[in-house]
Formats: sequence, structure tokens, C-alpha cells
Amino acid sequence: MRHPLRSFCILRNLFTHRRTAIPQRRGVCGVAMRLVQFHHHGDGGGIRVGVEQGEGLGVVDLKAFDPSIPSTMRELLELGDKGLECAQRALSSGQCVVERSDITLLSPVLAPEKVVCVGMNYRDHCLEQNAPIPKEPIIFSKFPSAITGPYDDIILPSESQEVDWEVELAFVIGRRGKHIKEEDALSYVAGFAVANDVSARDWQMKRNGKQWLLGKTFDSFCPLGPALVTTDAVRDPHNLSIRCLVNGDTVQSSNTDQMIFKTEALVAWVSKFVTLTPGDVFLTGTPPGVGVFRKPPVFLKKGDVVECQIDQLGSIINKVV
Repeated sequence: MRHPLRSFCILRNLFTHRRTAIPQRRGVCGVAMRLVQFHHHGDGGGIRVGVEQGEGLGVVDLKAFDPSIPSTMRELLELGDKGLECAQRALSSGQCVVERSDITLLSPVLAPEKVVCVGMNYRDHCLEQNAPIPKEPIIFSKFPSAITGPYDDIILPSESQEVDWEVELAFVIGRRGKHIKEEDALSYVAGFAVANDVSARDWQMKRNGKQWLLGKTFDSFCPLGPALVTTDAVRDPHNLSIRCLVNGDTVQSSNTDQMIFKTEALVAWVSKFVTLTPGDVFLTGTPPGVGVFRKPPVFLKKGDVVECQIDQLGSIINKVV
């Protein structure tokens, strides 16, 4: 009579061991890093991928550390664990460090396959405009050509008189997936960044049949950066202070805990429709304080300086020209 009980205990211990031995993967790489794209001053604009030694500190040049490493973030992410493990080794080595004064930071991702945007995704932003809370994500897009660097200029188009700011939490996909389960979604996210979803309100709200695309996708309308902060370096992406300043005055101030659909829900939802690939950028919505809903409305003009800040991620600063 002892053998069945003993067999049950062995099986129970085996299943318990399996549950505890395989923790859920939180991010793509499992390592805290700040990945950047940059070019050296005077080298003709060649793109390099690097790892910051810390926010605002020197950058380890991955190509100099290992010539086999690709030159763009998208290609690095496509290498999967191999590429990110090399980045970790390079950071730990302390070698091949370039000074910030010798480089220009670019957007951490250039030419992604997709830029997926989410509208009306902050509760307090919905309240600002007396709009109902969405029951499912409102998805639109920008063309990838709208992406610009964390310190590049925002170009006012002559076609619009109502250009507005929108600070947003961005995240970047790190591995390919379709029909991703919500509980697995963070394992597909390479990391987070700060974005400004610059918007021409006249084209978004009055022109083009009120389809949002044209109003959102003028050249330079997606400043992004300053780094791709890996998922494991962010304690809780849905509890971060988020702010936008125009000419030093705070115009938006909230917290990502106001997001209606969190990162995991957005990955699961969008992957129902399209295959997500490394480098795809998501912009997750903006909090209240945008110019169009001020009384009277306020829009950007030449000479303005827009700074978007998110705790743990950093800030991007863009002059309007």
C-alpha cells in the first residue's frame, strides 16, 4: 500500500520542481542595459550600436568590441540572445568606450517595419476631453519615416497651423511573434523609450476624412529615445512619472498607471492581427495636457523647445524649427 503513495509523492515533487525551475521570462534579454544608436562626429554618418555605461555617461561601441556585431539596433535584436549577450559582455568589459561629446545619439530604432500607436489610452486624457473609456485598444500608425532622434529638430510643416505635443511611453519588440498570449507578452518586449507623438491637429481632426494617419506622420513627428532601456532595467513600466515641458513650463504631468491597456494587453491585441517583428515600435498613448484641449488652444511655434521625460528612461529634447 505504500508504493502508490510513494509514486504520487514522486510525481508531485517532479511537477513542483518543473513549476519552480522555469521562471517566466520578463524581457527579451534578461539583463538591465541602456542600448543606443549613434554616429561618431566626422565619420560620414555611419550608424553604430552601443550600450550606455549609465544615463548620460560614456557609450561602449559594440562594433569596436566585436566586429561581427551588426550596425543597427534592428539587426542586433534580430540576432536574439546572441546579440544581447554580446552587448552585455561589452558593457562588462569596460572597453571600447566613446565619450558622449564625440558622438550624436540617434533614435534607438530606425526604419522599423511598424510604428504602432494607441489612441485614448490614458484615463485622465479621456476625462480631459469628456470621452468614454475605450473598451478595446484604438490602434493607428505612423510611417517609420516620421522617426527622428532624441535631440533632433521638429520641423513645422507649412501645411499645418496646429502642431501639438504628446509625451508617450514607447516600447520596442525584441522577437517575432503572432497570437501572443498576454501572460507571455513581456518576453517579446526588448525595452522601453520616451517618445513624442507630434500631431497636426487640423489634419487629424478636420481633414483627410478625420483619419488620423496624415496628421500624425509628417517628417520628424516621432522623436524617440534617448535609449532603448531593456525591460529588466525598468522596475514597473506602468508606474512611471511622465511629463512634457514646453519652453521649460510643464504642460503634461501624469503617471503610466493611468494607462487603460498596458504593455502586455497591447502586444496580445495587436499580434492577433499582424506578426510582430524585432524593432517594431509601439507608442502607448498620452496623458492630459495637450495643446488642442487648452482654453484657448495652444500650438507649437518656431523656436519652441519641447522636452519629454519619463522616470527611469530619461528625456528627449527637441527644438521646433
